[in-house]
Amino acid sequence: MKAFARILAAVLALIACALLVYLGNIAFGMGTHARYDGTVSGLRVRAAVEVLRDDRGIPHIIARDDRDLFFAQGYVEASDRLFQMDLLRRFTLGKLAEVFGAASLATDEEQRAIPVGSMVARQWQRLDDRSRDALAAFSEGVNAAMQREPLPVEFRILGYRPSLWTPQDSLAVGMATVLDLTDDWNAVAPRDAAYRRGGLHRLERLFPLTDPCYDAPVMAGLRGIGPGPRCNRRSVTFAALADSRVPTGSNEWVAGADRSRTNRALLANDPHLGLGIPGVWYLIDLQSPGYHVAGASLPGLPAVVLGHNEHLAWGVTAGTVASLSVFRPPGHLNPRGWESERFAVRFRPDVVERYYRTPREFGVVTSDKRFVLVRWNAYDAPFSAAQNFIALDRAASIEAATRALSTFPGPTLNFVLADTTGRAAYVLAGQIPNDPVRARWFHRPADLANRYAMIPFARLPKVAPSRSAVLWTANNKMYGDGYPLQLSPQFAPPYRAYRIAQLLRARPQYDLPYFEQMQMDALSLPERELAHALAPAVRKLDANLGDQFATWNGEMTGDSQTAAVVVALRLRLTQKHNGRMPAVVANAPRIHDLSRAALSSPAPWAIAGAVRVSHPLAKIGMSFLNGTLLPGYGDAFTLHVQTSGYSQSFRAVWEVGDWNAGGITLPQGESGEPASGHYTDQAQAWVSGRLRSLPFGGAAVHHAAIAREILAP
Repeated sequence: MKAFARILAAVLALIACALLVYLGNIAFGMGTHARYDGTVSGLRVRAAVEVLRDDRGIPHIIARDDRDLFFAQGYVEASDRLFQMDLLRRFTLGKLAEVFGAASLATDEEQRAIPVGSMVARQWQRLDDRSRDALAAFSEGVNAAMQREPLPVEFRILGYRPSLWTPQDSLAVGMATVLDLTDDWNAVAPRDAAYRRGGLHRLERLFPLTDPCYDAPVMAGLRGIGPGPRCNRRSVTFAALADSRVPTGSNEWVAGADRSRTNRALLANDPHLGLGIPGVWYLIDLQSPGYHVAGASLPGLPAVVLGHNEHLAWGVTAGTVASLSVFRPPGHLNPRGWESERFAVRFRPDVVERYYRTPREFGVVTSDKRFVLVRWNAYDAPFSAAQNFIALDRAASIEAATRALSTFPGPTLNFVLADTTGRAAYVLAGQIPNDPVRARWFHRPADLANRYAMIPFARLPKVAPSRSAVLWTANNKMYGDGYPLQLSPQFAPPYRAYRIAQLLRARPQYDLPYFEQMQMDALSLPERELAHALAPAVRKLDANLGDQFATWNGEMTGDSQTAAVVVALRLRLTQKHNGRMPAVVANAPRIHDLSRAALSSPAPWAIAGAVRVSHPLAKIGMSFLNGTLLPGYGDAFTLHVQTSGYSQSFRAVWEVGDWNAGGITLPQGESGEPASGHYTDQAQAWVSGRLRSLPFGGAAVHHAAIAREILAP
C-alpha cells in the first residue's frame, strides 16, 4: 500500500506539473503577439520592405516589386491571423478532426463531400503566371512568419503546430467564401419538397421570388421601386418573416459625382457575413510600383478583395442567383465513380468514407437526408477568382474593371463601381448556368443528359457608367419586368434594398455623413408591417400595447421596448408545430392562441437583442477569448444588420479621389491576438457608427504611422 501510495503521488505530481506547464504555456501565449517594430532579417525578399502600422494596427506595406509586396502581405497576415487562417483551411478541406477529434468528424465528412482539394489543384493549374507568382510569394511570407513570430495562443491551447502554407491552401481559403455565398443543394431541398407536395402554387407561396410590394430593382432606377402591379397580398412579407434560413446579405450603393456635394462619386459597402473574433476581413494597404490598393483582404489570400486603388472604388453584394444544378440520381450509378477519403481523427483510428464523383457531377447528402448529384462550374471547370481580384486591384477605370470581371468565375456578385472621372456603374459578374429549372427543384435523372451553357457576361444585368447614376443592391432582384431571364429561384427579401432606395430618393445630393448615417439605419419595414397587422388582435389582449403596435415606426433601436416585443412575438408565430406551417405565413397572421403573458414587455432592445462576438473555441469552453457584447440595434431586416452570429462584417464609405476623406471600420479589431492591443479596439467606433480613415498615400500614411517594421533580405 505504501508503494502504491508513492506511485500514485508521483503520478499525480507529474499530472500537476504537466498541467502547470500547459497552463503556463497558455498564459505565455495570452501575453505575446507579433512584433510591429524593428527589422526582421534573412527573409526571401529581393529588397527591404517597409511595413508601417497606424494606431489600429493596420499595415501599410511599401515594396519595390510585386513579389516582395505579396510576401510581406503573407507575413503580416500570418503574424496577426495565423490561427484563423489554419482553422479556415482545415474547415474547407475537411481536416478539423485532426485537431478536435471525433467531435468534428461529422463536419469533416460533410465538408469532404465537396472535393475542394482536387478543385483547387485544378484552379492552380489554370492560373496565369502573375497570379501564381503572387500566391507563391504570399505562401512564402506566411511560412516565414510561422518560423519567426510567436505561436498564437490557440495553438498552445489545442497542442499542435500548423503545417506549412501552400498556394493551394490560399485557393482553398478562397473557396470558403464561394461555398458561403452559393445557393447550394441544402437550399434547393426545401423548395423541391414544396414543389412535389403542392406544385408551383405552393412553391411560389412559400418561396416567393421577391415581394412586389417592396421590389427595388437597380436597373429600374429610383423611380422604379415598389409597390409593383402584383402588390395585392401581404403573405409574401409574412413568408419572408417566417424564413428560418441563415440570412444572406450585404448592402451597397453608389452615387455619381453629379449627385455628390463634393463633385466626387461616393460609394458605400457593408458585406454581411459571420460575426466572430477575429473578424472575416483584414484591413491592409499595399503599394509597389504600378500597384497601390487599400481596403479589406481575406486572411489567407493575397491582394485586396474590397476597397479602392488610386483611380477606382468597388463594393459587392451576393447575387443570390442559381449557380448550380441538382439532380435526383439515376437507378444505377457508375461503380467507377466511387472514391475513398481517409480521415485522420485525433486520439482515434482513421476513418474511411466513400464519395461519388464523376468528371461532371459529385454526390452529396442534403440536410433532409437525400442523396443527389450536383453539377457546378466550380467543380467541372474550376477557375479561381484570385486573378480577377488582382486585375481589379490594378484597374484604372470602370471599363478596365468591367473587363476584369467579365471572366469572373463566382460566387456570383453584384459589383458597384466608381472612378475618378465621377462616374458610377453596376454589373453582375459570375457564371450562371442557363438552366430552366433555376434550382427551384431537383432535376429528374434523365436531365443528366442535358448541358446547360453559361449565360454570357454581356447578357447579365448591368447599368452603364454615368456621373448622374444612383445605384444600389442588397441581394434583391436587380432587374425589372423587361429583363428576359429569371436568374434566381428566390432572391433575398427586398426590404433592405427598398429602404436604401427610399433614403437615396429622399435627397437630391449626398455626402459622406449621409452615407455613413444610412449604414446605421435600423428601420425594419416587414416587422413594422407585421406589428400593424397584429395591432387589432393585440389590442384585445392589451389595449395599450395594441396602440403601440398600431403606431410603431419600425425602428429597431436600443431604447425600443416595442421592438423587443415584436421580435419575440414574431419568433413565436414563426415556429413550426408538429411540422405545420407557421401561422404568420397566412394572409393575416393569427395570435388567438397566445396569452397575455406572451406580450409582456421585456428589456429594451439594446439588452434583449444584444449579441456576443464569440471566438471559435468558445464552443469548447474557451470563452475568455470572446470579443465584446454588442448592444441590440437593428436585426436581420434592417440596413444595420445584426443578429446572433451574423452582422455587417465591415462598414466602408469612399469618396472617390479623396481617399483619406472616407473610412472603414471593423466590428472588433485587426489582430487575432488578445495581447496585441488591436483585438477589440475598433468596437467602440463600430457601436457608435463612426468610420475611421484608412490612410492612403505617402504623407497620410507616414503621418499616421506609430510603428515601423522592416522585412529585410
